[in-house]
Amino acid sequence: MAADSEMQTTGLDSILDRYARDPNALLQVLREVQELHGYISSAAIGHIGAKLGIPHARIEGVASFYSFLHLRPHGEYRVLFSDNITDRMLGSQALMEQMCQQLWLQPGKVSEDGLVSINTTSCTGMCDQGPAMLVNGRAITKLTHQRVQEIGHLIRNRTPLADWPADFFRVEDNIRRSGPLLDNSIAPGDVLRAVIESGKDVVEAVKQSGLRGRGGAGFPTGQKWEACRNAPGAARHVVCNADEGEPGTFKDRVLLTRQADLVFEGMTLCALAVGARHGYLYLRGEYRYLLEPLQGVLQRRRDSNLLGKNILGQTDFDFDIAIHLGAGAYICGEESALIESLEGKRGVPRSRPPFPVTHGYLQQPTAVDNVETFCSATLAIQMGAEKFRAIGTERSSGSKLISVSGDCPRPGIYEYPFGVSVRQVLQDCGAVNTRAVQISGPSGMCIAESEFGRKLGFEDLPTAGAFMVFDDSRDLFEVARNFVHFFAHESCGFCTPCRVGTSMLKQTMDKIAAGHGTRHDLNEIEHLDQVLQTSSHCGLGRSACNPVLHTLKRFRPAYENRLKSLDFEPAFDLDGALARARQMTGRDDAGAHLKTEET
Repeated sequence: MAADSEMQTTGLDSILDRYARDPNALLQVLREVQELHGYISSAAIGHIGAKLGIPHARIEGVASFYSFLHLRPHGEYRVLFSDNITDRMLGSQALMEQMCQQLWLQPGKVSEDGLVSINTTSCTGMCDQGPAMLVNGRAITKLTHQRVQEIGHLIRNRTPLADWPADFFRVEDNIRRSGPLLDNSIAPGDVLRAVIESGKDVVEAVKQSGLRGRGGAGFPTGQKWEACRNAPGAARHVVCNADEGEPGTFKDRVLLTRQADLVFEGMTLCALAVGARHGYLYLRGEYRYLLEPLQGVLQRRRDSNLLGKNILGQTDFDFDIAIHLGAGAYICGEESALIESLEGKRGVPRSRPPFPVTHGYLQQPTAVDNVETFCSATLAIQMGAEKFRAIGTERSSGSKLISVSGDCPRPGIYEYPFGVSVRQVLQDCGAVNTRAVQISGPSGMCIAESEFGRKLGFEDLPTAGAFMVFDDSRDLFEVARNFVHFFAHESCGFCTPCRVGTSMLKQTMDKIAAGHGTRHDLNEIEHLDQVLQTSSHCGLGRSACNPVLHTLKRFRPAYENRLKSLDFEPAFDLDGALARARQMTGRDDAGAHLKTEET
């Protein structure tokens, strides 16, 4: 027993030293411990807690929050098949069944010999080249029955991942249409050097460009940076949100592969503007394979005096960037949950206000933007405000990267000026007989053929980038049910309305799928949405019903054809809904809007 305990603490001190024994780096420490030993043992937790001064229960709580971390042995090979709807459309379920049969294993279980476990994960960010899986955190794309058979043999033979065929791990960029962002030829440091030499006010330049955040909400970037610069406090931080966990989105993956210098240049320009000395790139766990290449880019920038002390000879312009790798939690894409994770905690969204620009990382002023926004900021400064604003529309300046997947022969990345129509994107990707398009992932909007003339932009259809295509062979009910399962799985569980509400929604959709649903269930979904909209702690709960409501509105027969009886429709139980709302929220006034609307 003592020998096992000693084995599970081997190498821990070197990991802790690498992170300067900083409690804020707890998640990174736990991630590396698991990579070293395969899981996080109780002995390892005790050792880490003693060295960092953190209670055992808190470390266990953090580890249990992230789906890629395990407190018990989970197999020498941990296999996760992507369960995103586009992977399902490409046959991922049959492939997982094949591997389970080959290895005599049930999904979610660890083999008796401790060799392998097989399960699903929400999305791997490889929607343009699925079906995909993760093996010990490494992405494998373009799965086929033959490839799955080969992987099964490699696992049985205990072949190290380093000796697996390199082709298994090849990730294509699949850039189908490029524009000013993807075609830029900006050399590392060019924009930063020009700004320093000219004395240009970065915040003013970004404000004049009209750049808005590319994460979907579209908050003016220059205004955010200005608020961070003006916030009281001595220390400031810059954070790049590269945790694009929304199913159907993979543009940041391509930017980090092809334009990493542009991302880091944007972060450095932001640091110059707001007076920050520390920057963090929060990289989603599914992109573990990008960690070493990105660290190499950072080191080259340090060697070129584009990061570190006295950047480009400017006294007191000190700024450096660290990469923080996530561990499988979609909710960490929400900026305050991301900051909590950066601080080594569970990724639970904070109550707002205050906002990160005044109370972000370590409660200090923090500018948080996503990968595409930092790239676009660099481009906007290089081009100049007038030229940048000439691209796109009046309220949506510049270009937008779209991640196209689903029923089309040319999935991949498409760059367009804002204002492009949905129909144009469908034509360019070769889609035919398209029934629906899901804009901006499950939390976004599903539109029907009659709306394909609508435009991508903040005036009409704002999007974080996902563009999922469904042709007339697809069942839109099953698409919505997959999205509902996603939200139920990814709810952080902090607030009762979301934790219970997403579970209730999942159960209702499963009930309808089994042929036991009635119109009453459809009405209940609409009332559940009202409760979630008014009482959820963050945007996940408020978005959870979107896939159902949007498909109900446009494709109602897909639901009604499954109902047990179209004639039975009980009256809405107002008192029951109010009681459930009070029980879910703990507030006496919860659900009061239902009585007002009924009246």
